[in-house]
Amino acid sequence: MISMKIFLDSANVEKIKKAASMGLVDGVTTNPTIIMKEGRDHKAVIKEISSIIDGPVSVEGVGSTAEQLVKDAREFVKWGKNIVAKIPMTQEGLKAVRILSKEGIKTNVTLVFSASQGLLAAKAGASYISPFVGRLDDISEDGMELIADLTQILANYDCETEIIVASVRHPLHVVQAAKLGAHIATLPPDVFDKLFSHPLTDKGIRQFEEDYKKAQAQAKK
Repeated sequence: MISMKIFLDSANVEKIKKAASMGLVDGVTTNPTIIMKEGRDHKAVIKEISSIIDGPVSVEGVGSTAEQLVKDAREFVKWGKNIVAKIPMTQEGLKAVRILSKEGIKTNVTLVFSASQGLLAAKAGASYISPFVGRLDDISEDGMELIADLTQILANYDCETEIIVASVRHPLHVVQAAKLGAHIATLPPDVFDKLFSHPLTDKGIRQFEEDYKKAQAQAKK
């Protein structure tokens, strides 16, 4: 069985329900921006998503100090049994990760753009790290090189921290992530839908349907 997990990067409850009904979605990642786009209460949306998805649901606050990040995380985990606190890759953020990991609260360190950042986050006790491949590609860097570095580093030390490949822009990112052995890829709903599609598949289905209709018509003669 393929072990790379697929998360949905969305706060749209209807799209999450649709994807979850296929049995192919293992978790959800959110951030304040995508929740704001839904125009709904933060807590209400997260609680609903948590009731739909059995796997991890990452929730991010807007705190900048370790104290505030820890406070937010302690509140978030009350919203569902599977909540993961999303923490920014900063010195204050990693202080918070260290505290939360000792309390048994899972964390997802976000906005990782270098192997050194990922190494520090794992060392701090992060449950997940989220390297943003698409944003690196946007500035003419190869985001997948970072994934290759991180998978090697974590494997070297048999680390329990899992890599969530984030800022995924197209299906090729997903395939590349799987080839490199990344644990998870988190996808916007439109990219998730594209994983199913290929023009030759569509063409083949149309041809089968046309041939079937012709065969049915001939059988009636």
